[in-house]
Amino acid sequence: MLDRLHAANGQTLAELCEGLRMTRQAVSKHLGVLEAANLVATQRHGREKRHLLNPVPIHEIAQRWISKFERPRLDALADLKRTLEGDDHD
Repeated sequence: MLDRLHAANGQTLAELCEGLRMTRQAVSKHLGVLEAANLVATQRHGREKRHLLNPVPIHEIAQRWISKFERPRLDALADLKRTLEGDDHD
């Protein structure tokens, strides 16, 4: 669902259901969970309810967790680059 909203933000429930092998009720429940987690926000346009991706919590997760695990790998690659280029003294 998040990938679908990333590809085309602001979709209605009907648009999000297109091409999925899920019932409309299941998609609606999934969206409810994402809204409760603050990953999706809704906005009304007349009678339509649009679902919008909220990238802030996703970015915070990346900042807090993913970057922590990537830092040692990136440091190792930088060390390898310096060694291969002959500049291995800090």
